[in-house]
Order: sequence, then structure tokens, then C-alpha cells
Amino acid sequence: MGKVQEKKEALIEKLRQEMELHGGVMRTSQLYELSMDYRKIQQFVEEGILERIKSGYYSIGFSDKSEESMVSRLFPDGVLCLETALFYQGYLEIRPACWQIAVDKNTSKSRFKMNFPPVQPYYIEPDILMVGAEEISLGEGKMFLYNKERLICDCLKFEEKLEREALQQSLRKYIDEPEKDVQKLMEYAKFRKVTQKVQNRIGVWL
Repeated sequence: MGKVQEKKEALIEKLRQEMELHGGVMRTSQLYELSMDYRKIQQFVEEGILERIKSGYYSIGFSDKSEESMVSRLFPDGVLCLETALFYQGYLEIRPACWQIAVDKNTSKSRFKMNFPPVQPYYIEPDILMVGAEEISLGEGKMFLYNKERLICDCLKFEEKLEREALQQSLRKYIDEPEKDVQKLMEYAKFRKVTQKVQNRIGVWL
């Protein structure tokens, strides 16, 4: 093996190690820190060593990962919400095709310019984003998910964004939920300004 090839193999090995440390995804600026320039990055993409996920983001073997792993790696600061969260809370049987994720309203919108996986961001005030958020395992990473009480209130607040049947099914399942916390539900209802909706739609069954 020639010196050039040896140097390349060493760089690829270093790249794999760094990818592992960064959760399988690295930004262009992080690749530059490995003494890679734009031409080298493009060369590695053309040779199939690197994958360009979206503008400014690269990975190794990313297309072989599950959607869950992709989402948890790309948006660890987001919170699964609405129908996506309903699925992971066990209220829907089929996961929606598009990932609905609540994010800080100040986050860069360019993060979501990607074809796959399909993501629908919801921009939320930072002081209320993490209220009621719980950490779960998702694919090879971690992700936040709204607890059931915050989720039910959010779904009633934004019910025009949900499939009617999905909402109805989820409300029925919450009503039958043995571990529901009605006091917490009403606290979140006040917090999300949907007290009247909660009382009208499910209050009589609680």
C-alpha cells in the first residue's frame, strides 16, 4: 500500500471514530477540523465513503439506519409532538409518515430542508418547549416526547392539524387510561389555555 493510500485509510478510520463520537452525523465545520477541505469531502462523497444527508451535514452509512435513528441523531433537542407523539404513547397503531417535532422557535429553519426522513417542525416558545417532555430511547439514540397529559392538551389546542379519527381514537384511549393523571391534565389544560375544550370533550368521562 502506497503512502497516499495509507494516509487515506488512516483518515477514513479517524473519520469513522469521530462519526461515532458525534452520534453518526457531522457538520462540514467538524470535518474541516479533521484537516478535510471541501474538495476532499466531495471526493469522499463521490466515492461513497461519506453520505451528504442535507446541506452541511454528512454521515457514514446513514441511509442504512432506521428513520428512528436518523431523527434522534438529527434532532436530539426536539420533542415528538401531535400524531407522532400519539403513536409513541401507544394511542395510534400506525406511525404517521411525517415526523412532527416541536422545536425552539429560534432554531435554524435550514435544519429541516431535507427530503428524508420527512419532518414537520413546529416552532415553540423556548420557555414552554420542554414542559412535560420526557426522554425516551428512539432507534440508536434518545429523543424527547410529551407526556400524555401535555400531549392531549396540545392535540386539542391544535386539533385542526390532526386527522379527526386519530384525535377521537386518542381521546377515547386516554379516557380508558388506567394511569392517567386528571389533576395534571387540568394543570396542563390551564397552561395551554384549553381548559374549556378539555372539560367539554373529555371532562364528563373522567
